[in-house]
Amino acid sequence: MSGRFAPSPTGELHLGNLRTAAIAWLSARAQGIEFLVRMEDLDRHQSSVDHERTQLRDLAAIGIDWDGEVVRQSDRFDRYDDAIRTLEADGLVYECFCTRREIRDEIEAAARAPHGPPGSYPGTCRELTDAARAERRAAGRRPALRLRSDGRSIEFHDRLVGSVVGLVDDVVLRRNDGVPAYNLAVVVDDGLQGVTEVVRGDDLLSSTPRQIRLQELLGLATPSYLHVPLVVDLAGERLAKGRGLPLTLGELARDGVGVDSVISWIIESLGEVPLRVHRDQMLTLSEIVGRFDPGQLHRSPCQIPPFAVEMPPD
Repeated sequence: MSGRFAPSPTGELHLGNLRTAAIAWLSARAQGIEFLVRMEDLDRHQSSVDHERTQLRDLAAIGIDWDGEVVRQSDRFDRYDDAIRTLEADGLVYECFCTRREIRDEIEAAARAPHGPPGSYPGTCRELTDAARAERRAAGRRPALRLRSDGRSIEFHDRLVGSVVGLVDDVVLRRNDGVPAYNLAVVVDDGLQGVTEVVRGDDLLSSTPRQIRLQELLGLATPSYLHVPLVVDLAGERLAKGRGLPLTLGELARDGVGVDSVISWIIESLGEVPLRVHRDQMLTLSEIVGRFDPGQLHRSPCQIPPFAVEMPPD
């Protein structure tokens, strides 16, 4: 049994990432189960070992430890290929030659958007003939691989959100550059690593029915889910680089904000339970493990702390 945190090493972790990681760690440690860290480095253009080192350093700085070695998705392509072959053997995979723009244009032109999560594939290549596929290949178009779904609805219980229902579309399994897609890779990794609890941002809530369906098809266990509201700026927008705000530990340190302040903000954002004792005492994450209660988490977005928006003194 284990929980996990699985960032993409494409840059430094921002405050929202760190808060989600802390919640995942607290939940696992409160249950006495292992906590794993996995690097989802499928994007080989932006992922780097330097980003990975920085992320691991920042996790340790706020008091997060992990069990075992850090796993990298870039080392596990053979496992993802095996999963795709299993689905192919069941007749559940087809080639898709559409570009993202073509998919977007078709969705916008349709009388109504397809059922499923936002941006769901409209099924353009689902029933292509052999001749049509050959024509596209001859034109130099490389296919992605998609799941041939049956449009079923998946219902699951989220520990914070409650009951969630979603339709499963023809999700990508392998991109047209040969790289396994996120939804497949995360399902395979969670299953093979024995992950029994997934704590992550609620921006991934709509992808969960897809992942549960893939778990069913591949014979993998379904973990419990806890989707945490995102941290947002003063305008209510999700955190992003390029807006001039100090969002990482390194940026905050340059503005004179120490890691203790970040830890205190994370703890204060978790609800009342951790603060009922020694409210004026600066606590660490390990000191509140016994008092962590995911049921006390707020269901609305968490606002960025004041120290990330106030201008430092001259």
